[in-house]
Amino acid sequence: MKIATFNINGIKARLPALTNWLQEAQPDVALLQEIKSVDDGFPREHFEDMGYQVETHGQKSFNGVAILSKLPLEDITRGLPGDYSDEQARWIEATVIGKSPIRVCGLYLPNGNPAPGPKYDYKLDWMLRLKKRAQELINAEEPALMAGDYNIIAQPEDAAKPEAWALDALHLPQSRAAYRDVVNLGFTEAFTSHNLELGHYTFWDYQAGSWQRNNGIRIDHFLLTPSCADLLIECKIDSNIRGYEKPSDHVPVWVQLES
Repeated sequence: MKIATFNINGIKARLPALTNWLQEAQPDVALLQEIKSVDDGFPREHFEDMGYQVETHGQKSFNGVAILSKLPLEDITRGLPGDYSDEQARWIEATVIGKSPIRVCGLYLPNGNPAPGPKYDYKLDWMLRLKKRAQELINAEEPALMAGDYNIIAQPEDAAKPEAWALDALHLPQSRAAYRDVVNLGFTEAFTSHNLELGHYTFWDYQAGSWQRNNGIRIDHFLLTPSCADLLIECKIDSNIRGYEKPSDHVPVWVQLES
């Protein structure tokens, strides 16, 4: 089973680019972030015609997450538990029915800038809720993963110029510590478990020729429960599509699982 995560930065702006990548990469499941569309505005039929079941948790003009799956989905839920007043669409999960069922959680973690401030407080509060849900996934002792745009530069090696991010919410010590608290519950970070070399990134800003100069950061991650990590074959970043016409500022990351 090939499962991908991709922050598309707007479904309307990125429909051709997303379609081309899906046709090339052929993921069984794609977890999307920043669809920037209400549920009724998402081009559902387009992807259904490509063979995907479509589940969305949308929001007008901002945020929004979705699951595209060629395999059956069950027990679909929307919204990160823990704060029913939270109106931001940043979390969706479902069980993918393959040879082995896999619980997949697609997330778009808050950016948090400017920090300090209310947006950073929201980021940290959201991460506390994430930790609680992550602990529940660990306790279930079943194959599960949490994937998406974490908006976390977990270590200096995940940035071409880490000094430029020292005061940014993505790389502040408190942000990195909150991320480690989740990982240390027992998760495997898929990419670093299979790729030891440096210089791999998932985001390049549109400004100042960041892509051309490879001035990137790695902020899109897969975290796997122990039983899911046992199924992991490989994890790759499709960085080449950043150079395609009208690309997202993110690129897809995908895992291949024995499932």
